[in-house]
Amino acid sequence: MKKVGILCAGDTEFFPFLQYLKDVTVTTKAMLQFHEGRIEDIPVVVLYSGVCKVNAAIAAQLLIDIFHADIIINAGTAGAIDSSVRLFDTIVADKIAYHDVADDILTEFHPWLDSVYFEPSAELLALAQDYGHASEHRILFGTAVTGEQFINNSERAAIYEKYAPLSVDMETASIAHVCHVNQIPFLSIRTITDTAEHDGIEHFEKNCEHASQISAEITVALLQKLEP
Repeated sequence: MKKVGILCAGDTEFFPFLQYLKDVTVTTKAMLQFHEGRIEDIPVVVLYSGVCKVNAAIAAQLLIDIFHADIIINAGTAGAIDSSVRLFDTIVADKIAYHDVADDILTEFHPWLDSVYFEPSAELLALAQDYGHASEHRILFGTAVTGEQFINNSERAAIYEKYAPLSVDMETASIAHVCHVNQIPFLSIRTITDTAEHDGIEHFEKNCEHASQISAEITVALLQKLEP
């Protein structure tokens, strides 16, 4: 059975997974607590890394090197960029980019990408698309972008013009980056806490708990679809 690393940015995004975890062992590495156990019969390691790209990358590499994760799923929350995205929609990214990194950094230098975009596992994406048809939650598939800031309305237009993403967050691209160079299947499942209409930190804080619960529920449902 493949071992799945589930990586959240914040503690609120992580807490809903505790209700599903069984036979848990907690290990501390690099000031992070890795909760190793099972969800149903699937071996998992679940943690929150803290916000920002470097924290998420540290956690992802440790999941691979120390805990031997075969798959990494980034679960949690995001802000909407596209005007069609509503509060509590869930975005499964089919392309991921940094919105705050120069275009040639990752194409002309390591890891020599063909474009500015990382891609998720085709197999995991197909599972999510199949699940999306029957889910009670609204699941959208499209581009997600990552940068080192909380985005408000004044920055949304420029990001949308360049990348046309559905959502933005502070960690997904860095986790996808780590998975790419390690050839580890990756998927991002992020539920929306704030939009152009419901903008700002106050909406994120108000909606984070409920959005995190939705993201965790979808993630667990997808775990159950994995091949043994």
